[in-house]
Amino acid sequence: MNQRDTVGDYDLLSLLGQGGMGRVHLASHRTSGERVALKVLRTQFVGDEEGRHRLAREVSSLQRVRSRWVAGVVGADPWGEVPWLATRYVPGPTLHDKIVNDGVLSREEVEQLASDLAEGIADCHAVGVLHRDIKPANIIVEGRTPILIDFGLARVADDPKITVTGLLIGTPGYLPPEIAVGDPATPASDVHSWASVVAYAATGRPPFGEGNAMKLMDRARRGEHDLEGVPQPLRGLLAQALSPDPADRPTLDEVREWLRTPRRPFVHRPVEQLSLSDRAEREKATTPAAPFPPVAKVAPPPNKSLEKLRRGALWLGLLAFAVGVIAAFPSIGFWTVLGAAWLIRAGTLAAGDLRRWRWYRGRKWHDAPRLLIGAPWRLVRSLPKTFVVGVWGFGFVVAAVLIGFALQLSLEVALGLAGLAFVVALWTGSGRDRLRDPVTRAVHRISVRWVPWILGFAVVLTLALFPIQNLSEEGSQFSGGDEPWWVELLGW
Repeated sequence: MNQRDTVGDYDLLSLLGQGGMGRVHLASHRTSGERVALKVLRTQFVGDEEGRHRLAREVSSLQRVRSRWVAGVVGADPWGEVPWLATRYVPGPTLHDKIVNDGVLSREEVEQLASDLAEGIADCHAVGVLHRDIKPANIIVEGRTPILIDFGLARVADDPKITVTGLLIGTPGYLPPEIAVGDPATPASDVHSWASVVAYAATGRPPFGEGNAMKLMDRARRGEHDLEGVPQPLRGLLAQALSPDPADRPTLDEVREWLRTPRRPFVHRPVEQLSLSDRAEREKATTPAAPFPPVAKVAPPPNKSLEKLRRGALWLGLLAFAVGVIAAFPSIGFWTVLGAAWLIRAGTLAAGDLRRWRWYRGRKWHDAPRLLIGAPWRLVRSLPKTFVVGVWGFGFVVAAVLIGFALQLSLEVALGLAGLAFVVALWTGSGRDRLRDPVTRAVHRISVRWVPWILGFAVVLTLALFPIQNLSEEGSQFSGGDEPWWVELLGW
């Protein structure tokens, strides 16, 4: 993929990071201005069906999770020309960068991080999602709150290993030993990675050291971790969570319960000493998650030619109405078209405000009244740009009228040419996206199915035929009935 300024409905602002399969950009929605973290597949994966399936699995995983500790999905198109995934943008450094730049966390901060991160992982496990790649670089610190990102390796039951060209994907040093040897991931796998991350936050170094990947995985397999510097009694909990045997690790529920009062030593009970209910929970924690619904194979895209014809007819109808009303009723036609553009701009502002409100605090009963109360202010906000583009369009109108006079066109044809020039000026002038985006979306949605298109086209055709019929029967009609001075001056 070549570098693009836009992907989907988003403008790319800056590069946030990149990995083996894709790049992540800070992006802004062209209409609402909402900022997101936009992942785009690398060029070599765009034509790779497996790469698209993996992105689709990431979308499927994120759509399941609803958590304040997870950067949720905002939008996605894994099957588009350029596959992309947009998630909530979280301002702040990764945990890795924070530790490198600011040093290790205090005891209270480590305990808070451990608790919040465990809650986020629990929210994932509650809907059958295993992250599989929990590491400091995949955690963004927003204030003091850890936010999980990058679910590219989130487990799917029909793809337990997730390999590319035969190589295991994961991060040595934070990768549980069972995954490293090819066993299926379980909830206990994320517990192991959780403990590695917390140990790093407390000590500033990975618990299994650094260096050769094979050596790191061998140390993890042997349970040779270094937790020197982790405060007690948290160290005892992490040591047990880093056990190479998933069955010896505490369950995530046990971790969360202990973290609510982290001042007593952690006591790990072997399976034989557990009650039947606790034994079932321990067994559940080391059992692969329930299968996800399989990712459907993408069917060939349907023939879009008829839909394009419907869209084209609708666009022609709208253009005929705008040009016709200006040619038939010049005195009020220009104001009608400019006024419609003004109202659409104000509506776009309202839609953007509504999206931002619901993004930050969800749906509320007072959304509609609040929009209504703020409508006059949005109309005022839309006036300056509408005035500027109106003046810009008037220049096009004058040029079109003079061209019509020079070519000795009839008054009606010249006014039609002026109307077309005015519409083009509005469509391409300053702040055009606030006009073009909502109109384009409406045309595309109406044209998808036959019934809405027939109804919509009937309305547009009726509106367009009225000025055209009036123009053919009575010619251009100016307000007051008298032709303006410039018509007589030009000899029409």
